[in-house]
Amino acid sequence: MLNPRIALDQWRAFIAVVEAGGYAQAAENIHKTQSSVSYAVQKIEQLLKLKLFAKQGRRAVLTPAGQVLYRRAKNVVERAAVLERGAAELGADWDPELRLAVEIVFPTWLLLRSLQRFGVERPQTRIQLHETVLGGTDEALYERKVDLAISTYVPQGFAGDALLRLRFIAAAHPDHPLHQLGRLLTLDDLREHRHLIIRDSGVERTRDSGGWSGAEQRWTVSNKATQIAAACMGLGFAWFPEDAIRSDLAGGNLKALPMREGAERFSQLYLVFAEPDFRTPSAVRMAEIVREDVAELCPQP
Repeated sequence: MLNPRIALDQWRAFIAVVEAGGYAQAAENIHKTQSSVSYAVQKIEQLLKLKLFAKQGRRAVLTPAGQVLYRRAKNVVERAAVLERGAAELGADWDPELRLAVEIVFPTWLLLRSLQRFGVERPQTRIQLHETVLGGTDEALYERKVDLAISTYVPQGFAGDALLRLRFIAAAHPDHPLHQLGRLLTLDDLREHRHLIIRDSGVERTRDSGGWSGAEQRWTVSNKATQIAAACMGLGFAWFPEDAIRSDLAGGNLKALPMREGAERFSQLYLVFAEPDFRTPSAVRMAEIVREDVAELCPQP
C-alpha cells in the first residue's frame, strides 16, 4: 500500500491559496499563518518536483500541472470529508438533519404526505428541502448539499432507481388565442405566442430541459405555482405536469391545447442517493416512505 507523502492539511492549504487568490487571504480563510500556508505549498512542490504556480506580472497563476492537481486535490479533500461524515453516521440511530433535493415537477401533495409520515416517525430530525429545477438537482448532488434527491436525470457518477413516470400536457386558458383557431395546432402556431418556462435552478445551467423552445416570446419564472397562475390568467401556454393542473383543468381555468403532435410528454423521475456507501438512516427511511407512497397513490401502468 502506498503511503501518501502529502498530508490533507497541505492539500487544503494549496486549495485555499487557489480559491482565495493569494497566500494572505488563504491563511485568513483557513485560520493558519501565512508562513505555514506558504510552507505547505512549497512542500508539495518539493515532494512532487513540480511547479504549482507561475508568476504573471504581479500575480501568481496556476501552471498546467497546478490546474490538474487543484482539481484532483479538491476531490481528495471532499472525499475525505465524506468518509469522516459517513463513518460518524454509521453508528447513529438517528440523524439530526435530512437534506433533500426534489425537482419541482414531483407532485407537491405527495412530497408533503411523505414528509408528514417521516416527521411522525422521526420528529427530532430537521428537514432541509431544496426545491430544484434541472441542473440545480445535479449541483446539489455533486456538491453533497443533500443526502437524497428526486430527479428527472441521474447525473454521471451516480446511480438512481426509477420512481415515477410523469405525464406533461400542453395547456392554456380556454380564452387564449390558440384555442380560438378552431383546429389542430402545430408547433408553428405556438411560435407566435408566449411560452411560460421555469428557470433552471442550477448556477451553471448545464442541463437542457429537452422540451420545445421555439417561441420568440418567453416568460421565465422560478416556480411552477407562478407558471400555472400566469397561464390561468391567459398570459401564455406551457407543458405542465398533469398532476399539478388537474384541478385547473376540471375547473375550467386551463384547457389542453389540441396539438396535432406533441400534446403530451413523459418524464421519468429517479431516487438518487448522494453517498450510496454511506446512506444515512434518515435518507434510507425517507426513500422507503417515498417509494411506498408512490406505489400506493400513483400506481404506474
